[in-house]
Amino acid sequence: MKKVKRRTLSLIVLVAVLVIGLAVFMFRLVKDGSSWVSFPANRAVFTDGVLTSGRLTDRNGVVLADITDGYRTYAESSEVRKACLHVVGDTSGNIGTGALTAFASKLVGYDLISGTYSLTGKGKTVALSIDSSLNTVAYEALNGRKGTVAVCNYETGEILCNVSNPTYDPANPPESVDSSEYEGVYINRFLSSQYTPGSIFKIVTLTAAIENIDDLFDRTFTCNGSFDVGGDTVTCTGYHGDIKIEEALAVSCNCVFGQLALELGADTLEEYAGIYGLTENINVDGITTAKGNFDKADGGTANLAWSGIGQYNDTVSPIGMLHMMCAIAGGGDAVELTMFKRTGIKLFTSAKTEHIISASTANEIDSMMAYNVTYNYGESNYPGLGLHAKSGTAEVGGGMSPHAWFVGYIDNENYPLAFVVMVENGGGGSSTAGAIANTVLQAAVNG
Repeated sequence: MKKVKRRTLSLIVLVAVLVIGLAVFMFRLVKDGSSWVSFPANRAVFTDGVLTSGRLTDRNGVVLADITDGYRTYAESSEVRKACLHVVGDTSGNIGTGALTAFASKLVGYDLISGTYSLTGKGKTVALSIDSSLNTVAYEALNGRKGTVAVCNYETGEILCNVSNPTYDPANPPESVDSSEYEGVYINRFLSSQYTPGSIFKIVTLTAAIENIDDLFDRTFTCNGSFDVGGDTVTCTGYHGDIKIEEALAVSCNCVFGQLALELGADTLEEYAGIYGLTENINVDGITTAKGNFDKADGGTANLAWSGIGQYNDTVSPIGMLHMMCAIAGGGDAVELTMFKRTGIKLFTSAKTEHIISASTANEIDSMMAYNVTYNYGESNYPGLGLHAKSGTAEVGGGMSPHAWFVGYIDNENYPLAFVVMVENGGGGSSTAGAIANTVLQAAVNG
């Protein structure tokens, strides 16, 4: 009788272990199954590490990558191939944020029921949100300069343009990328890079000032071309005299924003950089993007003043700035960004948003960014767009030209588009990056 009890107990323990093991396996299958099938050693869908399943198209059905006779092929146009390299990815997987790597499980058509089995054996067609023709316009507008251009719909979150340069033709790759011409070619600068922001960071300082300084819009500031802080000098780009906050943003007055940074303090500036998500990673369809940095300088120092101007040790990622523009354009709510075209039921539902700042603060900044264009940049340089923007000329030292930034959005109910342009060592923000933005946005709106 004792033997029967022991055997029964052993059987119960064995069954319990099997049930627990099965439960753990099922949990891992649901959680990690897509990663398992997209592992490059999976011979069912990879050959020598190259994904041999699935077709990738842009939002208009233009084929960006396909499988022909068992081999990976790319778009017919060499310009499209170069413009979309970082969106699509290379066959070797060096561009980890490219769709061929990041979205491999979707391309093979994986699901929990049938795994990777397909009646046709050809995988799945995945439509990206990218417009390859817009990417080509942006690539040509960069004209060989290193940098990035991105445009999204701030209502749906779809990323319509995502260009990073330098690039190359994946159908005819160079023998070596070990030269200055291809420096950082495997990095998608939009998603995975950090740069000194310069004056585009003044939007963060402005937001903090609006919400923490009651008389901000009643004040008259004075700019004498520079001011001293603890024996150090903070210089401005001009001599602006007596000036209100609206004009101070429009002319990008370092004196005003340096003084605001000293008044607000490092803790507050760090808080608002975090509120906008500039110091956090953004998740885009499972791709973790680069995050920026804000070092808190000591109070009453020139370093603190410069940090509010977008210098000192400040860094931001281009996608972080695009996310911030979406928040302002969205009345304080930032849409969730995606690389996939919205189809099916998503066409009839609102995109997911995150509350970032109050609607009243967003509306104040919205008006001031529109004023930047009419007062400083010139509406005639951006005809018919209804542009709201901020430029940045980020000093990088070492005798090198500054990085050129231009960020913003257009107020058009038919084309709710936000954008970011960053040209490495490009010089003036509005003159260099602004011209590129206009070229791309005109193509997006007018075709």
